[in-house]
Amino acid sequence: MKKLIIRFIVTIVVVVILAALAAHLLLDGIIKRGIETIGPKLTKVDIKLQSVSLSFLSGSGKITGLVVGNPEGYKTPSAISVGSASLALKPGSLLSDKIVISSINVQAPEITFETDLKGNNLNKILANLDAATGGSGSQPPKAKEPAQPKAAKAGKKLQVDDFVISGGKVHVSMTTLGGKAATIPLPDIHLTDLGKGPEGITPAELTKVVLQAIEKSAVQAASGAVGDIGKGATALTKDLSKTVSGSAGSITKGIGGLFKKQ
Repeated sequence: MKKLIIRFIVTIVVVVILAALAAHLLLDGIIKRGIETIGPKLTKVDIKLQSVSLSFLSGSGKITGLVVGNPEGYKTPSAISVGSASLALKPGSLLSDKIVISSINVQAPEITFETDLKGNNLNKILANLDAATGGSGSQPPKAKEPAQPKAAKAGKKLQVDDFVISGGKVHVSMTTLGGKAATIPLPDIHLTDLGKGPEGITPAELTKVVLQAIEKSAVQAASGAVGDIGKGATALTKDLSKTVSGSAGSITKGIGGLFKKQ
């Protein structure tokens, strides 16, 4: 009888472990597929993700190899590239209507800021996202909420207490000057209490808030670099000095107008 009980307990433990492992693998796959299929529909750009790892027991997770492509018409390979990002959530919230994420830490992202002095790639992605969700800015339009009660209930809401982006770089590319580029540090970004209210925040709304913060920080960092690139254009050749000087002047004026719009 004793041996039978021990075998029974061992069997239960093995089944629980296998079930937890299966759930872990399934959830990781669901998150990865969701990012790679729903993300492009909202942003209108390709999104690739190497892997997702999330632990049910500890609530810790890691995302590696995230690459956000550029909108049509832009020449640089990608807009955002993230080697790794870690997160910590409350495991119990996975079964509730709102998933509570204690922290998200994005380490050393590579941001490409491509501009033709009329607009930039990051702003275009934001515009695509805004058009796809029917909203404006980081907040959903209140007038349209009653029209989509089922959609609002169907999806999980989020709460992110702490969102940090650190150690990043901005690659500034000017198509006006044949793709002339410069690389500068991206100021750290720290967002708090996202979706802390009872209604939470949708994944699309969270994406908007984060992209807006990235674009704002990238624009601020890129403003000086774009000006330096424009000034540097005057030294391309001696024979074209007059022509280039005129271009540099118009570029400088364009730079002022561009960054006033942001």
